[in-house]
Amino acid sequence: MEIVTRLINDTVEFYKWSLTIADKRVEKWPLMDSPLPTLAISSSYLLFLWLGPKYMQNREPFQLRKTLIVYNFSMVILNFFIFKELFLAARAAKYSYICQTVDYSDDPNEVRIAAALWWYFVSKGVEYLDTVFFILRKKFNQVSFLHVYHHCTMFTLWWIGIKWVAGGQSFFGAHMNAAIHVLMYLYYGLAACGPKVQKYLWWKKYLTIIQMVQFHVTIGHTALSLYIDCPFPHWMHWALIGYAITFIILFGNFYYQTYRRQPRREGSAKHAKAISNGISNGVLAASNGMAGKTEEKPAVVENGRRKRKGRAKRD
Repeated sequence: MEIVTRLINDTVEFYKWSLTIADKRVEKWPLMDSPLPTLAISSSYLLFLWLGPKYMQNREPFQLRKTLIVYNFSMVILNFFIFKELFLAARAAKYSYICQTVDYSDDPNEVRIAAALWWYFVSKGVEYLDTVFFILRKKFNQVSFLHVYHHCTMFTLWWIGIKWVAGGQSFFGAHMNAAIHVLMYLYYGLAACGPKVQKYLWWKKYLTIIQMVQFHVTIGHTALSLYIDCPFPHWMHWALIGYAITFIILFGNFYYQTYRRQPRREGSAKHAKAISNGISNGVLAASNGMAGKTEEKPAVVENGRRKRKGRAKRD
């Protein structure tokens, strides 16, 4: 018991010390004063993963088509804003894409980069809605380990990034990921528009490939930073490499299971399909688009009459 008490006390003391080297510019920004709000949101997300399917078990799925269209195109706008802010501010501050230290000054360009990274962190919290929509639509099979792992860790870990390194090398990954998310949520938004649009969305698997390329680029960029001894926290570099490797494994498995292992069906690309939403960050484990028409179960003939079953709720 004494060992546990000492460990807790040492952890608290270490956290208090770490606050002395945190970025003073962001400490009064929403969610940044303490990790508790972020942990509470992530814990609520995990709780919903458990309670949501139980609540929906004996209820009809929601269609949410209009909601999904608004949500996905809103995410396109948000991610484009983040990408634009990081690109323009980094260019104005003459950032290096090879090695860039964190400047904790109140320089307008540096504050602009920190603000864009904060919005990037917030966007990862908003992406929890991807899972909420899955569960409300009873797409439980889409809530995979990859989906949950990506969503929960990105939002939680980026609190650390904003709290201590809101600038410098941090801009590179967020800048690249925001650009990819513009394409991803554009795909999801178009898929939600229905079969007339879905037949042109043949490029889904290439989004998955782009994401895997992103993780390889992240590892290469981070390894180069370590090789040239870039003055950025080395433990963060090593942690990022390990984190990216987990995504390469999970995304690689998803790509193999989805596009390599399963046999292709003739003509499937010519017909509209219901497309489901996945990550998001990230994660193209599925999409949150909807088929244009409500899916109906086959009619059942009973006593000479036809019955229709299972019409989804409309928002």
